Amino acid sequence: MAEKRSKKAGGRSGARRRRKPAGVSTGLAATELEAGDPSEAAIELRRSVERDGGKVLGVYREPYAGRWVLIAALPIDQVEPTPYQRNLSDAHVRRLENVIGKIGRFLDPIIVVRAKKGSEGNVKYWTPNGHHRLSAMRTLGAKSITAIVVPEAAIAYQILALNTEKAHNLRERALEVIRMYKELSEWDDATEDAYALEFEEPALITLGLCYEERPRFSGGAYHSVLKRVDGFLKKPLHEAMKIRRERAKAVLALDDLVIEKVEALKSRGLTNPYLKSFIVARVNPVRFRPKDAAPLSFDDALERMANAAAKLNPERIKVEDLARSGGVFEESS
Repeated sequence: MAEKRSKKAGGRSGARRRRKPAGVSTGLAATELEAGDPSEAAIELRRSVERDGGKVLGVYREPYAGRWVLIAALPIDQVEPTPYQRNLSDAHVRRLENVIGKIGRFLDPIIVVRAKKGSEGNVKYWTPNGHHRLSAMRTLGAKSITAIVVPEAAIAYQILALNTEKAHNLRERALEVIRMYKELSEWDDATEDAYALEFEEPALITLGLCYEERPRFSGGAYHSVLKRVDGFLKKPLHEAMKIRRERAKAVLALDDLVIEKVEALKSRGLTNPYLKSFIVARVNPVRFRPKDAAPLSFDDALERMANAAAKLNPERIKVEDLARSGGVFEESS
């Protein structure tokens, strides 16, 4: 028995552990959040909220870095989601409507920033993380919504880190990133790598373009490969976009070859939800690459994969090969 317990304990040793709390405390104490004079940006933002017919309920410093923010009630018709957000999940909105209506309370303020000048209609504020809550409150007939109003408009582009309403799938993440990328490229000359936090990972940019071109694209089959070979570009966004489009074009061309092989397998009666992932794994040049080997560039990796896919003979693949394989379930939407 003792031997069995020791093996089990040993198995846990490789498990991912939670980070321990920092040894030194940081940020502000609770009594310090209202200390000092608000920043000029916070003061001007307060005036704007009041001019818009909103009501500022408090001005304070957030507890981690001490930056000034407002808590306010805003006219609900002046708030819209950022234009590059994922589409609404009807099921999630209905759940929120049901819960808010049943308990009779709205207790989770959304985050907002001032909308860009020239926004359509009466829109004065954008929320990067409150699309579903905003929609639910509108459906329930709410006149206003409580929000944490942030003076720095750039926070709206840190959407993936902020959006905690509902877990993103790969397609949603990629589409949000590419929509945000296009928005930023119209007015910002910064390089792509300067937005590494906002874009989260370079593969999402390329995959976002693929999803736009092919809505039912199975990005999950290619994600692990692209994460290894795709990198942020040190070029201005409008220039980098041209390279991104070429990369997306290469991925979609590879996908055409993979689909051709998948259909050949299906015609032989081989059915498996991981067929595409299986084919991609077979042609993946990174999978068994020695650790000390020089990393492959994006173009080199995609060229190798395309050549391998073209040469792959579906007739030589057996049922037991599929049975041994695992993979990423192919997305259907």
